[in-house]
Amino acid sequence: MVTPYKDSDTSKKVQVAAMFDSIAARYDFLNHFLSFGIDRGWRKKAIKLLKAYQPKQMLDIATGTGDFAIEALKLDPDKITGVDISTGMLAEGRKKMERLGIDGKVELLEGDSENLPFEPEKFEAITVAFGVRNFENLSKGLEEMHRVLKPGGVTCVLEFSQPRSFPMKQLYHFYSFRILPFWGRFFSKDKAAYSYLPESVQAFPDGSDFMAIMRNAGFKNTREYRLTFGIATIYLGDK
Repeated sequence: MVTPYKDSDTSKKVQVAAMFDSIAARYDFLNHFLSFGIDRGWRKKAIKLLKAYQPKQMLDIATGTGDFAIEALKLDPDKITGVDISTGMLAEGRKKMERLGIDGKVELLEGDSENLPFEPEKFEAITVAFGVRNFENLSKGLEEMHRVLKPGGVTCVLEFSQPRSFPMKQLYHFYSFRILPFWGRFFSKDKAAYSYLPESVQAFPDGSDFMAIMRNAGFKNTREYRLTFGIATIYLGDK
């Protein structure tokens, strides 16, 4: 199991929360800077794929500072609930919601993705961006999503993946393990956080492997949409 702090004997869940707490203040800047802003387009495409479902109650897991939840407002839901284990990220997110005047439609709560504090079949759509690879138990997290999703609802996962074709595969590997950790450490002052990122992407079971895990968790009609030469992938699964 890939963890942020290799010398720590605490659980991955505890380490991930601590890591995001440490970089929360600089997270939004680094997220857009290190992806050259491409991550915004990925979120837009993911939300467009949910338009046909017309969800009214939405859950955004590993919401962080709420970027995916904000983008999901374009679907005109009644309410979006975001959950995250990092209190630091949630604090930054709440400031953002208040600044944008949308704190009445987007509620951010502290919560564990593998033990969601909601009754079964509560939401018509569940989203998670760049968060599932941080789960301590991926299968358990997906099973929890399936539990709180209404029949006929959809789960949308946006996650980093690994390009498979030359030369993007080689370029991406060089950028991820050489360039990204340097700038991440420079701006965030957390030496581990942006070394953990490429390591966690490399260890993540992307593509057909991830869709198989989704199906084992109960999802049907799983499909994938690879983005920007395979740097990221959108996964959809129905209940």
